[in-house]
Formats: sequence, C-alpha cells, structure tokens
Amino acid sequence: MTAPVTSNVPLPGPDIHPDRWRMLVLLAVAELLGMSLWFTGSAVGPILQTRWQLTGEQVGWLTTMVQLGFVAGTAVSAVLNLADIVPAKRLFAASATLGAVGSAWLAFAPGFGSGLASRFAAGFFLAGVYPPAMKMAATWFRARRGLAVGAVVGALTIGKAGPYLVHALPGVGVVPVVLTASASAAVAALIVLIGYRDGPYPFAPRPFSWSLVSSVLRNREWRLSTGGYLGHIAELYCFWTWIPAFFAASLSAQTGASIAASSAEASLLAFGVIAVGGIGCVWGGVAGDRIGRERLVTWAMAASGTCALLIGLTFGRSLWLLVPIALVWGFFVIADSAQFSVLVTESVPAHAVGTALTVQTSLGFLLTTFTIQAVPPVERAVGWALAFPMLAVGPALGIWSIQRLVVARYDRLSA
Repeated sequence: MTAPVTSNVPLPGPDIHPDRWRMLVLLAVAELLGMSLWFTGSAVGPILQTRWQLTGEQVGWLTTMVQLGFVAGTAVSAVLNLADIVPAKRLFAASATLGAVGSAWLAFAPGFGSGLASRFAAGFFLAGVYPPAMKMAATWFRARRGLAVGAVVGALTIGKAGPYLVHALPGVGVVPVVLTASASAAVAALIVLIGYRDGPYPFAPRPFSWSLVSSVLRNREWRLSTGGYLGHIAELYCFWTWIPAFFAASLSAQTGASIAASSAEASLLAFGVIAVGGIGCVWGGVAGDRIGRERLVTWAMAASGTCALLIGLTFGRSLWLLVPIALVWGFFVIADSAQFSVLVTESVPAHAVGTALTVQTSLGFLLTTFTIQAVPPVERAVGWALAFPMLAVGPALGIWSIQRLVVARYDRLSA
C-alpha cells in the first residue's frame, strides 16, 4: 500500500508538540478498527463457498471487489479533490461509517452478486479511511514522519488481520465476523470525529490534475519507483488473500482432516502472520529514515521473495517448519510499503505529487485484481507447493526496478 507523503524534502527540527504521541495512538487505533473491513470477505470465504457453491476464483472475487472499489473511491476522491475540500477528520468519519454500512450487508446477502456489491462498497469507502489517516498523522510529525507513517500502516495491517482472528473463535460464523468489523469501523469514526485535531505542521494541498498525468507517466524516475511498487503490491495482496487457504490446505495434507475442518486453525495462523506485519511497518519506517529508502525496500523485497520461494517446501509438513517462514514473510512483505510513496515524492516536482501518488496507487490496486484471481487456476494446475513460490516474481522485478532507479538518480545528480 502507499501512504500520502507531505513533502519532497524532510523538514528540519525536532517534533516537540506534547500531544503528538497521543494523536498518533488515536489514529493508529482508529486505523486498526476501520481497516478491519478489508478482509471480512476473505475471512468468511470458506463458509460462503459452501453456502453459495462458489469456485476458488469466485471466492477470490470477494477480495478483488474490495480492490476495485478502493480504486474507484481513490479516483473519485482525487478528481473531486475531496481531501482538500473536506476536513480530514470528517472525511475519515463519514467514510468509515458508510464503509461499515456497506460491509455489513455481506452478513445478510442472499447470494454471490449482492455479496460482491457489499465488498465493492466497503472498498470504495475505505479510500476515505486510509489516505486521510496518513495525512492527519503527518501534520503532527516532521523529523520522525517515517516512524509515524509506519506506525499507522502497521496498525491498519493488524486491523486487516482482525477478521481472521474473529473467525478462528469456536462456532463463529459469517454474521459475527462481518458485524464485528462493521462495528469496529463505526467506533473508529467516533474516535476520530470526537478525539482528533490537526497538528502544527500542515501542508499545502496537492490536488490531482488530469493535465499532469502525461508528464508524470513520462518521468523515468517515477516509472521506476512505481515499477518497484507494482512488484511489491502484487506479492503483498496475493499473500494476504490466499495465506489462509494455503494454511488450510497444508494442515489438511498433514493431518488428513478436511480443509473445512482446518479453516479455524488456518484463520488463527493467518491472523498471526498478517498481524506481525504491523511490527514490520514500524521497523520499515525507522530503517528507511536511517539507511535510505532504496536500500530498505531492496532488503525487504529480497527477504519476502526468499520466503515466497521457501514456503512451498513446507507445504504439508510440520507447522514448526511452516510457521517461522510465514512469520518472516508476513514481517517483510509489508515493511517497505509506505516507503514507495516517499520514493515517488522524490521523483516528481512538488506540484505533481498528488497526481503521481494517485496514479501509482490506482495502477497498483488494478494490478492486484488480476494477480489475486490468477492464484486459484495456478494452484489447481501445479498445487500450493509451487503456486506461492511463483509470487517471488513480484519482488524480483521490484528489486530490478529499484536498482535501475538508484542508477538513474546517480546519473541525474552527477550530470
């Protein structure tokens, strides 16, 4: 995922406002609760697959529609410049509330079509939850902005894992999982609406502009930064979407139990390996500020790609082999996410940052709609032991693109 970044050049000076940590905790809690809507469809996918007689590809669409909704919501927000017209706290609160309502319909949806509509609505309104939170956090920090953004991205990562934890509870079905997430999003709206206020470091609006799209696309450094991001996000959302199915199939192969009987344990494991990414985000934010963003994203993608290659060897084997690799993968697969936004802001002129970030985000989530849907047919053809290792292609291409970016920037600065 990407995070809106407010400046091409880090602002000097310490962060001294006494309320900054309280506001960061408030925003982190709100993001954790609000973003729990994202994977409710995936968490209850095994139940809905049986209830509605769905194929693997159709189960994937329960997440893919969230991706499409997010792209649509991002586009509408950008074209209308909602982030600059509507105060961030009100945009967040309204979007979280509407997202909660749209997502709640999945609990009562009579069929697959209405379920997809519910997931699209959730994704559409989540476009007003994630970006505004990044903007709000940035108004409280400047010297430690990487840490602040990393903390908020980490919180939303744990929030996305939340539905898997609820589903892992004994006897919990579709309604409790879905409505717990919707109630959490509603609470997030109240927390921000009542408790948040903007910090001492506001920044100038950076609206989306159609007239700037062509110039952004022609910018070589932007293309290389975005190439790294595309490799990252293609792997990330396939991992997040399909790791529960991988766990369930692996447990079934190991124990002889049915996949359905393994789904609760698989959901608990999925929660752990996705939620550990929250720690990875904070580490990535701190490390990116210290060692450089290009180096950080290269290291993180190398680690996550290696885990993608290795995890296939653990399929059907002891959890003592599988879980450690999955935890390392979950840590590194998201650790570099926020840094790609910073790389983009360093690649284009200040007046084009808003447009550059919007185009990058839209391309990334559009790509995930294809990569998520590609996993089930690949799994049927070659099995899980080979399906997940194929995800290593994403970080490999991402590293290649980022290394070319390093060379391009060196050439520019040396000219």
